[in-house]
Amino acid sequence: MPPAVVLLSGGLDSATTLAIAREDGFDPIALSFRYGQRHATELEFAARVARAAGVQRHVVVDIDLRPFGGSALTTDAPVPKHDRAEEIGGGIPITYVPARNTIFLSFALALAETAGARDIYIGVNALDYSGYPDCRADYLEAFERMANLATRAGVEGARLRIRAPLLHLTKKAIIERGLALGVDYALTRSCYDPLPTGESCGRCDACLLRRRGFAQAGTTDPIPYAAP
Repeated sequence: MPPAVVLLSGGLDSATTLAIAREDGFDPIALSFRYGQRHATELEFAARVARAAGVQRHVVVDIDLRPFGGSALTTDAPVPKHDRAEEIGGGIPITYVPARNTIFLSFALALAETAGARDIYIGVNALDYSGYPDCRADYLEAFERMANLATRAGVEGARLRIRAPLLHLTKKAIIERGLALGVDYALTRSCYDPLPTGESCGRCDACLLRRRGFAQAGTTDPIPYAAP
């Protein structure tokens, strides 16, 4: 099977994306980041997801985005909490990490070149998401154009592709697709502000969107939450 780089955070979306890459006939190389995020426990779950999927190579890159600030995920600013997913605002929230996907995709691009991969998978979503500007189709198309202009592989005709198979799916549809592919969602975590004891908070945007997706899919979310 040809290699493909898969960005793997340990969350629901990236775990589903990893399964889709495997179904598409690729040998996934998982790529995760320790970037100073307050929810760094996600890396433990990324490792579990990778092992369960039979990933042979899981690269974890250490970078530090905390000096730039600007996000509740890399500073001490409080993570917004709500009681229902419908209360999530329409603007760009403080959990947006400036340029994060651009940084991550740049590392993925370098790994793809050295590993001989022509495909990069990312689990971004433009429907059930928190309004991040780097989760849109036009952004991904622009990055793919740049990738093929700025790399040896692209210049020499080995076209690089950015694949976002979840882009136009609801959270419900993502969960249904993952369950059909055998994803064990008990191995994943999506919370922006997990408790020291390991439970997800249940009230941040990521938790609320995840919980609503499982409810709409008519199945139980198998992870522990602190809030009902």
